[in-house]
Amino acid sequence: MRPKTKLLLRVLLPVLIVYLLLAYLILPLLWRHYEHQKKLDGLPMVTATAQGIPGDPINVALVGSQKDVLCAMREAGWYAADPVTWKSSIEISGSVVLDHPYPHAPVSPLYYAGRPEDLAFEKPVGTSADRRHHVRLWQVLDNGEEGRPVWLGAATFDRGVGISHYTGAITHHIAPDIDQERAILENSLQAAGMISARYQVMGIGPTLLGRNGGGDRYFTDGEVWVMRLVENCSKTAAPPAILPSPPAVQFKDMIWNNVADLYRNAAK
Repeated sequence: MRPKTKLLLRVLLPVLIVYLLLAYLILPLLWRHYEHQKKLDGLPMVTATAQGIPGDPINVALVGSQKDVLCAMREAGWYAADPVTWKSSIEISGSVVLDHPYPHAPVSPLYYAGRPEDLAFEKPVGTSADRRHHVRLWQVLDNGEEGRPVWLGAATFDRGVGISHYTGAITHHIAPDIDQERAILENSLQAAGMISARYQVMGIGPTLLGRNGGGDRYFTDGEVWVMRLVENCSKTAAPPAILPSPPAVQFKDMIWNNVADLYRNAAK
Protein backbone atom coordinates (compact mmCIF):
# COMPACT_ATOMS: atom_id res chain seq x y z
CA MET A 1 0.00 0.00 0.00
CA ARG A 2 1.38 3.40 -0.97
CA PRO A 3 2.24 5.91 1.78
CA LYS A 4 -0.35 8.43 0.52
CA THR A 5 -3.05 5.78 0.66
CA LYS A 6 -2.05 4.81 4.18
CA LEU A 7 -2.15 8.46 5.25
CA LEU A 8 -5.56 8.94 3.68
CA LEU A 9 -6.92 5.88 5.48
CA ARG A 10 -5.50 7.10 8.79
CA VAL A 11 -7.34 10.39 8.34
CA LEU A 12 -10.60 9.10 6.90
CA LEU A 13 -11.09 6.08 9.15
CA PRO A 14 -11.35 8.07 12.42
CA VAL A 15 -13.66 10.58 10.71
CA LEU A 16 -15.87 7.75 9.48
CA ILE A 17 -15.98 6.14 12.93
CA VAL A 18 -16.90 9.46 14.57
CA TYR A 19 -19.61 10.05 11.95
CA LEU A 20 -21.13 6.59 12.46
CA LEU A 21 -21.13 7.01 16.24
CA LEU A 22 -22.77 10.43 16.01
CA ALA A 23 -25.31 9.61 13.32
CA TYR A 24 -26.39 6.17 14.53
CA LEU A 25 -25.79 6.13 18.28
CA ILE A 26 -25.07 9.38 20.12
CA LEU A 27 -27.44 11.85 18.42
CA PRO A 28 -30.44 9.48 18.28
CA LEU A 29 -30.00 8.84 22.00
CA LEU A 30 -29.84 12.58 22.71
CA TRP A 31 -32.97 13.21 20.65
CA ARG A 32 -34.94 10.35 22.21
CA HIS A 33 -37.39 11.93 24.64
CA TYR A 34 -40.76 11.03 26.12
CA GLU A 35 -40.55 12.99 29.35
CA HIS A 36 -44.09 14.41 29.02
CA GLN A 37 -45.74 11.15 27.86
CA LYS A 38 -43.57 8.26 29.04
CA LYS A 39 -45.88 5.44 27.94
CA LEU A 40 -45.29 6.32 24.29
CA ASP A 41 -41.67 5.25 24.59
CA GLY A 42 -41.10 2.20 22.40
CA LEU A 43 -44.30 2.48 20.37
CA PRO A 44 -43.97 2.47 16.55
CA MET A 45 -44.04 5.90 14.93
CA VAL A 46 -44.95 5.01 11.37
CA THR A 47 -48.11 3.60 9.80
CA ALA A 48 -48.37 0.92 7.11
CA THR A 49 -50.51 0.23 4.06
CA ALA A 50 -52.68 -2.86 3.69
CA GLN A 51 -49.74 -4.41 1.79
CA GLY A 52 -47.38 -3.78 4.72
CA ILE A 53 -45.51 -0.91 3.02
CA PRO A 54 -44.40 1.82 5.47
CA GLY A 55 -46.98 4.59 5.21
CA ASP A 56 -47.35 8.09 6.60
CA PRO A 57 -45.29 8.78 9.74
CA ILE A 58 -46.89 9.71 13.04
CA ASN A 59 -46.52 13.47 13.52
CA VAL A 60 -49.39 14.51 15.84
CA ALA A 61 -51.11 13.26 18.98
CA LEU A 62 -54.20 14.29 20.90
CA VAL A 63 -54.89 13.82 24.61
CA GLY A 64 -58.55 13.40 25.51
CA SER A 65 -61.55 11.12 25.35
CA GLN A 66 -63.18 10.24 22.04
CA LYS A 67 -65.90 12.73 22.90
CA ASP A 68 -63.25 15.42 23.45
CA VAL A 69 -61.60 14.59 20.10
CA LEU A 70 -64.87 14.65 18.15
CA CYS A 71 -65.92 17.94 19.69
CA ALA A 72 -62.52 19.60 19.26
CA MET A 73 -62.21 18.63 15.60
CA ARG A 74 -65.76 19.79 14.88
CA GLU A 75 -65.17 23.14 16.58
CA ALA A 76 -61.92 23.56 14.62
CA GLY A 77 -63.77 23.12 11.33
CA TRP A 78 -62.70 19.58 10.43
CA TYR A 79 -65.15 17.04 8.99
CA ALA A 80 -65.33 13.39 10.05
CA ALA A 81 -64.50 11.17 7.06
CA ASP A 82 -67.15 8.76 5.84
CA PRO A 83 -66.27 5.05 5.91
CA VAL A 84 -65.05 3.50 2.66
CA THR A 85 -68.06 1.92 0.96
CA TRP A 86 -69.19 1.50 -2.65
CA LYS A 87 -71.42 4.54 -2.23
CA SER A 88 -68.71 6.78 -0.73
CA SER A 89 -66.17 5.57 -3.31
CA ILE A 90 -68.51 6.58 -6.12
CA GLU A 91 -69.20 9.91 -4.44
CA ILE A 92 -65.52 10.79 -4.02
CA SER A 93 -64.85 9.83 -7.65
CA GLY A 94 -67.67 12.11 -8.73
CA SER A 95 -66.31 14.90 -6.53
CA VAL A 96 -62.86 14.71 -8.11
CA VAL A 97 -64.05 14.28 -11.73
CA LEU A 98 -66.94 16.75 -11.60
CA ASP A 99 -65.26 19.19 -9.18
CA HIS A 100 -68.03 19.35 -6.62
CA PRO A 101 -67.79 19.37 -2.81
CA TYR A 102 -67.66 16.25 -0.67
CA PRO A 103 -66.39 17.47 2.74
CA HIS A 104 -66.90 14.04 4.37
CA ALA A 105 -65.04 12.13 1.64
CA PRO A 106 -63.52 8.82 2.83
CA VAL A 107 -59.79 8.35 3.31
CA SER A 108 -57.98 5.18 2.31
CA PRO A 109 -57.17 3.07 5.38
CA LEU A 110 -53.73 3.05 6.92
CA TYR A 111 -52.70 0.64 9.66
CA TYR A 112 -51.01 1.20 12.99
CA ALA A 113 -49.93 -1.88 14.91
CA GLY A 114 -52.06 -3.93 12.50
CA ARG A 115 -55.34 -2.03 12.83
CA PRO A 116 -56.94 0.69 10.70
CA GLU A 117 -57.47 4.21 11.97
CA ASP A 118 -60.09 4.68 14.68
CA LEU A 119 -61.03 8.18 13.48
CA ALA A 120 -60.26 10.29 10.42
CA PHE A 121 -60.93 13.97 9.74
CA GLU A 122 -60.42 16.34 6.84
CA LYS A 123 -60.59 19.99 5.87
CA PRO A 124 -61.22 20.50 2.14
CA VAL A 125 -59.25 22.98 0.02
CA GLY A 126 -61.22 24.10 -3.02
CA THR A 127 -64.41 22.56 -4.34
CA SER A 128 -63.51 18.88 -4.75
CA ALA A 129 -62.05 16.05 -2.66
CA ASP A 130 -58.75 15.91 -4.57
CA ARG A 131 -57.12 18.56 -2.33
CA ARG A 132 -57.61 18.43 1.44
CA HIS A 133 -55.90 18.52 4.80
CA HIS A 134 -56.55 15.28 6.64
CA VAL A 135 -55.51 13.33 9.71
CA ARG A 136 -55.96 9.71 10.78
CA LEU A 137 -56.04 8.89 14.50
CA TRP A 138 -55.48 5.73 16.56
CA GLN A 139 -56.12 5.48 20.29
CA VAL A 140 -52.94 3.95 21.70
CA LEU A 141 -53.23 4.63 25.45
CA ASP A 142 -56.26 4.46 27.71
CA ASN A 143 -54.49 6.49 30.40
CA GLY A 144 -51.52 8.69 29.61
CA GLU A 145 -49.57 11.00 31.91
CA GLU A 146 -52.68 13.18 32.32
CA GLY A 147 -54.90 10.18 33.15
CA ARG A 148 -56.68 10.57 29.81
CA PRO A 149 -56.61 8.62 26.53
CA VAL A 150 -53.84 9.37 24.02
CA TRP A 151 -54.33 9.25 20.25
CA LEU A 152 -51.47 9.09 17.77
CA GLY A 153 -52.09 10.57 14.34
CA ALA A 154 -50.69 11.09 10.86
CA ALA A 155 -51.54 14.50 9.40
CA THR A 156 -50.84 15.11 5.70
CA PHE A 157 -52.09 17.23 2.80
CA ASP A 158 -53.60 15.55 -0.26
CA ARG A 159 -52.34 17.66 -3.18
CA GLY A 160 -54.07 15.68 -5.92
CA VAL A 161 -55.14 12.32 -7.24
CA GLY A 162 -52.73 10.12 -9.18
CA ILE A 163 -51.13 6.70 -9.41
CA SER A 164 -49.19 5.05 -6.59
CA HIS A 165 -45.48 4.88 -7.39
CA TYR A 166 -45.35 1.43 -5.78
CA THR A 167 -48.55 -0.41 -6.71
CA GLY A 168 -50.03 1.50 -9.64
CA ALA A 169 -53.33 1.93 -7.79
CA ILE A 170 -55.28 5.20 -7.94
CA THR A 171 -54.52 7.19 -4.81
CA HIS A 172 -54.06 10.67 -3.41
CA HIS A 173 -50.52 12.07 -3.49
CA ILE A 174 -49.39 13.97 -0.39
CA ALA A 175 -47.40 17.20 -0.16
CA PRO A 176 -43.88 16.62 1.20
CA ASP A 177 -43.93 19.14 4.07
CA ILE A 178 -45.75 17.13 6.73
CA ASP A 179 -44.49 19.42 9.50
CA GLN A 180 -46.57 22.18 7.94
CA GLU A 181 -49.65 19.94 8.18
CA ARG A 182 -48.89 19.29 11.83
CA ALA A 183 -48.84 23.05 12.41
CA ILE A 184 -52.08 23.60 10.46
CA LEU A 185 -53.90 21.10 12.68
CA GLU A 186 -52.50 22.71 15.82
CA ASN A 187 -53.36 26.23 14.64
CA SER A 188 -56.96 25.33 13.84
CA LEU A 189 -57.47 23.63 17.21
CA GLN A 190 -55.83 26.53 19.03
CA ALA A 191 -57.92 29.12 17.17
CA ALA A 192 -61.05 27.22 18.26
CA GLY A 193 -59.92 27.30 21.91
CA MET A 194 -59.61 23.52 22.06
CA ILE A 195 -56.02 23.11 23.36
CA SER A 196 -54.77 23.68 26.89
CA ALA A 197 -51.15 22.54 26.34
CA ARG A 198 -48.74 21.30 23.69
CA TYR A 199 -45.46 19.40 23.87
CA GLN A 200 -43.25 17.16 21.78
CA VAL A 201 -42.20 13.53 21.93
CA MET A 202 -39.84 11.78 19.57
CA GLY A 203 -41.37 10.37 16.40
CA ILE A 204 -39.42 8.83 13.52
CA GLY A 205 -36.55 11.29 13.89
CA PRO A 206 -35.25 13.84 11.34
CA THR A 207 -36.03 12.64 7.82
CA LEU A 208 -35.24 14.55 4.63
CA LEU A 209 -35.97 11.98 1.94
CA GLY A 210 -38.75 9.80 3.37
CA ARG A 211 -41.35 8.02 1.23
CA ASN A 212 -44.85 7.01 2.23
CA GLY A 213 -46.91 4.02 1.15
CA GLY A 214 -47.67 5.56 -2.24
CA GLY A 215 -44.04 6.43 -2.88
CA ASP A 216 -44.53 10.16 -2.22
CA ARG A 217 -41.57 11.99 -0.72
CA TYR A 218 -41.84 13.75 2.63
CA PHE A 219 -39.55 15.54 5.05
CA THR A 220 -39.94 16.14 8.79
CA ASP A 221 -38.05 17.08 11.91
CA GLY A 222 -39.28 13.74 13.26
CA GLU A 223 -41.14 15.13 16.26
CA VAL A 224 -44.72 14.38 17.31
CA TRP A 225 -46.70 17.40 18.52
CA VAL A 226 -48.90 16.25 21.39
CA MET A 227 -51.92 18.50 21.98
CA ARG A 228 -53.79 18.30 25.25
CA LEU A 229 -57.44 18.98 24.48
CA VAL A 230 -59.80 20.86 26.77
CA GLU A 231 -62.28 18.64 28.59
CA ASN A 232 -66.00 18.55 27.80
CA CYS A 233 -65.55 21.00 24.92
CA SER A 234 -65.02 23.89 27.37
CA LYS A 235 -63.30 26.48 25.18
CA THR A 236 -60.33 28.39 26.50
CA ALA A 237 -59.27 31.90 25.49
CA ALA A 238 -55.77 31.40 26.87
CA PRO A 239 -52.97 30.26 24.54
CA PRO A 240 -51.81 26.69 25.18
CA ALA A 241 -48.95 26.13 27.59
CA ILE A 242 -45.87 25.01 25.63
CA LEU A 243 -43.97 22.40 27.64
CA PRO A 244 -40.24 22.45 26.81
CA SER A 245 -38.24 19.67 25.18
CA PRO A 246 -34.73 18.80 26.40
CA PRO A 247 -31.99 21.28 25.33
CA ALA A 248 -30.45 18.80 22.87
CA VAL A 249 -33.80 18.44 21.10
CA GLN A 250 -34.30 22.22 21.02
CA PHE A 251 -30.85 22.59 19.44
CA LYS A 252 -31.64 19.88 16.89
CA ASP A 253 -34.93 21.57 16.02
CA MET A 254 -33.20 24.91 15.53
CA ILE A 255 -30.71 23.37 13.09
CA TRP A 256 -33.46 21.40 11.34
CA ASN A 257 -35.60 24.49 10.84
CA ASN A 258 -32.77 26.16 8.93
CA VAL A 259 -32.21 23.04 6.82
CA ALA A 260 -35.94 22.67 6.14
CA ASP A 261 -36.23 26.32 5.09
CA LEU A 262 -33.47 25.82 2.55
CA TYR A 263 -35.17 22.67 1.31
CA ARG A 264 -38.54 24.45 0.99
CA ASN A 265 -37.00 27.33 -0.93
CA ALA A 266 -35.15 25.00 -3.27
CA ALA A 267 -38.38 23.12 -4.00
CA LYS A 268 -40.24 26.29 -5.07
